Amino acid sequence: MPVISDVHQIDQVAPAAEVLDILQIPAYLCQQTSFVLEVGRAGKPVNVKKGQFLAPENMKSAVGKLHAVGNKQVLLTERGSCFGYNRLVSDLRCIPIMKDLGCPVVYDPTHIIRIYGVPSDDPRGGEPQFVPTLTRAAVAAGVNALFIETHTDLSRAKCDAVSMLRFDLLEALLPQVMRLQSLAREWGTA
Repeated sequence: MPVISDVHQIDQVAPAAEVLDILQIPAYLCQQTSFVLEVGRAGKPVNVKKGQFLAPENMKSAVGKLHAVGNKQVLLTERGSCFGYNRLVSDLRCIPIMKDLGCPVVYDPTHIIRIYGVPSDDPRGGEPQFVPTLTRAAVAAGVNALFIETHTDLSRAKCDAVSMLRFDLLEALLPQVMRLQSLAREWGTA
């Protein structure tokens, strides 16, 4: 099974590259030049989470750094943009803008619906009822892949339970997503 995980420090890159199939750059590190270059040099596919503080076209910098060290295996993940102090919003224009950078785009609707400043175990800390709508919209906009946090028993989830989609709801959503993806291909957005 392919494994992906965040890498947080330069000294973690080489050991992580020995065991991971994809190295993931956290959003808050996506503009740190020395770190991005080191991750790119590891020779593994790289998933860069777009910082919520960046416009989508600003991801050109991270992509350029990775390409400069010969790494052309780059994914970009859209996880929302800042709206005030505790909310993220989904600007679906990010999908085609980042695709125009020549990279497949991953969409994480479960990150976008988290309400920051509210404890992660407080039910008011997330709005998972919006995950299906955001997911369908992203697929219609032409996203290449989805990252959706889910669990069969949210009360037993180790973290982020308030922003996960219940597994039974994911099972219902996937057939809709597949139909939308077919339409997106017809529309030329996929």
